Amino acid sequence: MDATLLGLLGLALLGALHAQDDVPVQPDFQQDKLTGKWFSVGLASNSDWFKEKKHLMKMCTTVISASADGNLEVTSTYPKGDQCVTRNSLYTKTEQPGRFSYTSPRWGSKHDIRVVETNYDEYALVATQIAKSTGSSTMVLLYSRTKELSPERLERFTQFSRERGLTDDEILILPETDKCMADAA
Repeated sequence: MDATLLGLLGLALLGALHAQDDVPVQPDFQQDKLTGKWFSVGLASNSDWFKEKKHLMKMCTTVISASADGNLEVTSTYPKGDQCVTRNSLYTKTEQPGRFSYTSPRWGSKHDIRVVETNYDEYALVATQIAKSTGSSTMVLLYSRTKELSPERLERFTQFSRERGLTDDEILILPETDKCMADAA
């Protein structure tokens, strides 16, 4: 790779990281209260995979637990065709409470994850900036302790996603399903 291309990739990565600088993190974040079972009820993203798969997506379950070293083990179970697929991720804590990093072993993408706001017993709004060699993308997730959330919480998710530069076509309230819900811990 020549120096010009490396320079451009470096600038793209730097831009992706700075794009997240203005994203707040939950004040007085309490990691232990975030653990437990959540339903993913909203997903917004400007990534290519989201645009390609969004019509197939359904609500899924996510179980968050704390590892011995203070990181978060995140296990999501979701329907894919006739099967239930489980994906495990390890979110590494950073110096800022409520902010985590993750590197995809499959794609090599770097994820800057922030718990933007939560009341711990009802909902959590999470923003992720993803950087990889082909560019960067933004993702916003809305978690709920139950399968249904108030219209106000759904509207807050939509509003925040728009503030992150996502369009209405890139914002999805995930359709409810019973498939794979019992498989989650």
